[in-house]
Amino acid sequence: MPKQSAPTGRHGAVPLGGGKARFTLWAPDAERVELQLIDGPTLPMVADADGWCSLEIDCEPGTRYRYLINGDLAVPDPASRAQDGDITGPSILVDHSRHVWRNTDWKGRPWEETVLYEVHVAACGGYRGLERRLAELAELGITAIELMPLAEFPGDRNWGYDGVLCYAPEASYGSPEDLKHFIDAAHGHGLMVFLDVVYNHFGPDGNYLHSYAQHFFNHDEQTPWGDAIEFYRPEVRDFFIDNAIMWLNDYRFDGLRLDAVHAIIDQSFLTELAERVRGAVDPERHVHLVLENEANRSTLLEQGFTAQWNDDGHNVLHVLLTDERQGYYADYHADASSKLVRFLGEGFVYQGQQNRKGHARGEPSGHLSPTAFVLFLQNHDQIGNRAFGDRLTTLADPDALRAATVTLLLSPMIPLLFTGEEWGSRQPFLFFTSHHGELADAVREGRRGEFAEFAEFADPQLRERIPDPNALSTFDDSRPDVTSQQEPGHREWLSLYRELLALRHREVIPRLKGSRFLEARSLGQGAALARWTLGDGSVLRLALNLGDEALALPSSAPARRLFASRELRGDDLLPARTALVYLENENVG
Repeated sequence: MPKQSAPTGRHGAVPLGGGKARFTLWAPDAERVELQLIDGPTLPMVADADGWCSLEIDCEPGTRYRYLINGDLAVPDPASRAQDGDITGPSILVDHSRHVWRNTDWKGRPWEETVLYEVHVAACGGYRGLERRLAELAELGITAIELMPLAEFPGDRNWGYDGVLCYAPEASYGSPEDLKHFIDAAHGHGLMVFLDVVYNHFGPDGNYLHSYAQHFFNHDEQTPWGDAIEFYRPEVRDFFIDNAIMWLNDYRFDGLRLDAVHAIIDQSFLTELAERVRGAVDPERHVHLVLENEANRSTLLEQGFTAQWNDDGHNVLHVLLTDERQGYYADYHADASSKLVRFLGEGFVYQGQQNRKGHARGEPSGHLSPTAFVLFLQNHDQIGNRAFGDRLTTLADPDALRAATVTLLLSPMIPLLFTGEEWGSRQPFLFFTSHHGELADAVREGRRGEFAEFAEFADPQLRERIPDPNALSTFDDSRPDVTSQQEPGHREWLSLYRELLALRHREVIPRLKGSRFLEARSLGQGAALARWTLGDGSVLRLALNLGDEALALPSSAPARRLFASRELRGDDLLPARTALVYLENENVG
């Protein structure tokens, strides 16, 4: 049977069985806290010296409630497991143990088998709409669905990074039971499910913690979103660690992607989270913890974390595909060919080198397995943070993009696809929210202001054309047209992804465990030759040319060719915008 999590922390409302429940709130700055039952009385809570307010009462799952602070401020439970409507509605007492799981023998899949597919739940029709695509994605060769954040946010349209109630799945996507049904169905198709979680900040609307727990934040440390979260306090660490354990045990997620951990001031929180998560889940399960970390701290990938999103890999490939050089792409445009070599040969490009602002970034990474890096050509950030949500199909030469796609799907790094990428979608994926009033105005103008320093947006009239994040049309334009994958032009992309993923499952994945970087060298402008030793002793070889000129191929060991992205004229020439993949030294393991 699946392991049900016992209450591991004190935050929130927990059914105790026998028709009883315990309500607990950390409110050290409140003079008085009361439990306000929506269909019942308002009851005083008992406070201890450490600021914990608690109460045990007769109470059934489904009960709606709020907390009343100092007699006049009604707030949702910051650890609410579900909301009745939006963040301003009552919280709901949830009993996770009542769910009956069908795929009780599911233990997940080894990390080496992972092929990630990132989705926005609402854009795909909620949990039920996404569930209808599971069979199709499994047939394509996807092995893991990654959901953008689910934490309750204001309104019903949002990327999810403005969440304020991180224990409560967004009600507009479906109920907690709908989410569990989706995950159970995915497991039935052999698919893992990952969740993107945001532990570095709360959204700008609906967070009341400042009103009764000021020490939840460090007012002397700032992040891009305001005061840093005070992870030095055990109450705060427990709040987020217990949240991670809830997603993994109560909902049976197979992995978490931790957003922007470089913005977490106390990095020891991360190692404690990994240790406690590993201790709280069934050791027979495959549970994976993945980081987004601009600081490129490779040491974390030896301290309980499985892998990291490799922004460096994306950025250098993007520069070579598009010749873009503004913003952070400037760090990769200069000497892009040597940076391509470093990425293919060692994982990170920045391993202590200085960026354009003179800041040293990163730690050595060549000693890690290539499977410690999640590689992507597109994701929600890299599409949606563009002014018009452009996809690579509208920016790059098709032959070069096919060559980069071969690199994505046949290298030993773990691939991540973004919704629609597999059929070469040309639809935008835009930044969208559903804020109102002054906040909506601020978000809209702030979004347009982000692009003021870009030369192509110097004209204020052009900036005015950037879609309003709060407009319903911005969300509607971002919803993938799944039927378009059968249209001419899109079928060819889908066929390519299907062929490459079948090759990955047949030739690469069985050899991935124990793989390591071997060598990488330049072949010329925008071109490199990379070799990786696989777990069975064979060697995977990639010759990649994203430049405009054909290049000579050096003599290499005898090998079996797995794939060529374009027709070859001979064995000693690498055409422009081409990728070749070979397998050397087979049958030595």
